[in-house]
Amino acid sequence: MKKLNKSITQLCTVFDCDKIKSELAQIEVQETDPAVYGDIDKMKALGRRKRELSELVKLLDDARGTVDYFDELFAGYDDNEIEQFGDINQGLSELSAKVNKLYLQTLYTGKWDDCDCLLDIHAGAGGEEAQDWAEMLSRMYLRYADIMGYEAQIVDKLAGDGAGVRSICLSISGEHAYGNLINEKGVHRLVRISPFDANKRRHTSFASVDVSPIIEEVADIEIKPDELKIDTYRSGGAGGQHVNKTESAVRITHLPTGIVVQCQNERSQLQNKEFAMKMLKSKLMELREEEKEREKQLSKSGDKKIEWGSQIRSYVLHPYNMVKDHRTNFQTSNTGAVLDGKIEDFILENLILKNKN
Repeated sequence: MKKLNKSITQLCTVFDCDKIKSELAQIEVQETDPAVYGDIDKMKALGRRKRELSELVKLLDDARGTVDYFDELFAGYDDNEIEQFGDINQGLSELSAKVNKLYLQTLYTGKWDDCDCLLDIHAGAGGEEAQDWAEMLSRMYLRYADIMGYEAQIVDKLAGDGAGVRSICLSISGEHAYGNLINEKGVHRLVRISPFDANKRRHTSFASVDVSPIIEEVADIEIKPDELKIDTYRSGGAGGQHVNKTESAVRITHLPTGIVVQCQNERSQLQNKEFAMKMLKSKLMELREEEKEREKQLSKSGDKKIEWGSQIRSYVLHPYNMVKDHRTNFQTSNTGAVLDGKIEDFILENLILKNKN
C-alpha cells in the first residue's frame, strides 16, 4: 500500500492535471471552429489527442481515489495484514495495472510520439532469401498493428524476384504509433536454414527498417516545383482493374536530398500524389530534426562517428531459437510469437532505455 501510494504521488507530479484540463478545453474550442471542422485530418488529430488526455485524467482520478479509499479503510493495518484480504488484493492488483499504464504514458517524451507513422522495409543483398525476410518482417509489423488496434495499410510494395518483397511501405495509425515503432528503426538480422537453398545450408539475411512520423501540419517546409521529379506508373496488387490498368501510382524524388516517396494505395493519381507529398514533407521535417540532433551529438563527442540505422536485433531460428535486441540485451526464445507480432516487450525495454539516457 505504501509503495503504491508513493507511486501515485510520483506520477501525479509528472502530470499536471490543470494543464491537461486546460489543453482539453482548448481542443473543444478548436473543434467548434468552422475552419478546423472542415479539415478532416485536423479533426482526426484533435479527436485522438482529446481521447488520450481524457483517458489520462480519468486514470489519474481513479488511481488517486482508489488509494485514498484503501488508505482510509485500512488505516492502522500494515501491508502484511492487508495481504490476507483476497478482495483487497484484487483491488490492489487492478490499481497496479492502472499505475503501470500511467507509467507507460511517461515514457513517450519524443516530439512526434503521438503521430501516425510510415514504416519502410528494404531487403538487403541476398536475393530471394533476403526478400523473403523483408516480407516476414512486414507480416510481423502488420500483426503487431492488429494486436495494438492500429490501422495499417500498404502504401507501396515492390515484389521480389520470385519470392518476398524488395521493399514495402506501411502506413500505421493509432495511439503512439510512431512513439512505439520508432524503436524498430535499424537493421534486422535473420539466421536460419534457407528454404531456398537445396543443400539446406544456414544463411544470414538482413533487412532495414525505417520509421518516419506522419506530421499533419508542416507549415515551414518549403518545396519548390523544380526540386521535384514526379513519375507515374501502374499500381500492383489489390485494388481492382482501375488501379491496375491506369498509371495511378506516383513516385516523387526530392532532388536536393535524394529522398524518394511512393504511393499506390489510393484509387486516383491525384490522391496518390497528395499523400506522397504529405510523406515527403514529413520525411524532410524528420531529416531536419535528425541533422540538428547530429550536430548536438558531434558537439558533445568531437569527431566521434555517429552511426544511423545500425544493426539492432537478431532473429536466430537455427541452430537454436532466440530473438535478441542488441541495444537492451533483452531476449526471448519464443521466436514464433515475436514473428507473429508480439514485440511489445522489446519496444517497452527500448522506451525505458531511452528515458534512462
